Amino acid sequence: MDRMVLNLPSLCRDCLTTFEGGARCPECGSPRIISHPELFDLSIAHMDCDAFYASVEKRDNPDLKDKAVIVGGGTRGVVSTCCYIARIKGVRSAMPMFQARKLCPEAVIVPGRMSVYVEVSRAIRAMMQDLTPVIEPLSLDEAFLDLTGTERLYGAPPVVQMARLVQRMEEELGISGSVGLSHNKFLAKIASDLEKPRGMSLIGKAETFDFLQKQKVGIIWGVGAAMRQTLERNGIRTIADITRRDRKDLSERFGGMGERLYHLARGEDRRRISNRAPVKSISKETTFSKNTSSAEILDGQLWRLTEQVADRAKARDMAGKIVTLKLKTAKFRQLTRRVTLSEPTQLADVIFETARPLLENELPNGPFRLIGVGISGLLDAADADFSEDLLDENAPKRAAVERATDKIRAKYGTAAILKGRGLQK
Repeated sequence: MDRMVLNLPSLCRDCLTTFEGGARCPECGSPRIISHPELFDLSIAHMDCDAFYASVEKRDNPDLKDKAVIVGGGTRGVVSTCCYIARIKGVRSAMPMFQARKLCPEAVIVPGRMSVYVEVSRAIRAMMQDLTPVIEPLSLDEAFLDLTGTERLYGAPPVVQMARLVQRMEEELGISGSVGLSHNKFLAKIASDLEKPRGMSLIGKAETFDFLQKQKVGIIWGVGAAMRQTLERNGIRTIADITRRDRKDLSERFGGMGERLYHLARGEDRRRISNRAPVKSISKETTFSKNTSSAEILDGQLWRLTEQVADRAKARDMAGKIVTLKLKTAKFRQLTRRVTLSEPTQLADVIFETARPLLENELPNGPFRLIGVGISGLLDAADADFSEDLLDENAPKRAAVERATDKIRAKYGTAAILKGRGLQK
């Protein structure tokens, strides 16, 4: 065993020296070593920043460095994200703030600053573009990179390039990230979650099947709580349970998802990383800790989610023509309602006023365990015609107020101005 480890290709993540095996780097003595049989062969990468918003806040305020930090709304708001200290206490994204405070009463609550996060994200993206033009962003803080063929250009294999990338992020931006490398997107994303924070993990071709056999079905994209319960009712709890099933049986029982399960359970993912993949929608949802039929609570949550959707649309300079409301009942029945606007929008006021009547119509179908809102039919904001609704004489005034509010929040934080409806639990 020790002999095998000693002979493995290895990389020092501190000084980027490559060598064969050993517990420490022969150049700098660092123990931050990654060793793997396919270390220099894997070229599909996924980089995910560590607790991105919270990390930016800690970077900009050194007093927060060793404290639990939660980024989110006011006392009755929800958690946008939190640092790893708070996560150890059980705090999670989308959790009601009152619940997060109970779990971690010592936490420092800070308002989000989307404009700052966007600026940092763009700087990270520029660093990625120094490595490869084939980048597929998933959000502000994570992306896939295809580094196939770049070794000849940079004189270093993909694993060294990715180690150098996260090193640059820490030195120049004060932000850490975790990297996963594999032979396809599905596995690269799984790998980046294995050793957070500041992790680097690889899943090679030779070990793919054995690695996946030990995992639970929840590790597969698209298998959420509802799907997981459905699979468990059919005796499927692990990926090993899937690989024991016949492909035809899976397809007949679960339709298209069954076909997907069959391939991903075997580590098969033919999707390519594409920098041309268009963003089809911008959405946000939250699951309640307790099912609710309260119009007041649902209204408040809808407004908060709408603001986040609008913030993301504005950050990406995009506008949408279709507004979608998503609800999930206590019995896991999903309700989706859509409205097509006469003109595209990126304004929270317009999105909310469109989605609110849809919510009111569905209230009799409650209680609900999840609510979400989004926009689709996207186009560049520069190409959108933001004509005001002539049937609503107050629309221009509300739009002007929202634009002014955006400027204040960009300067002083998202909690600088709060609407009453956004303070509902």
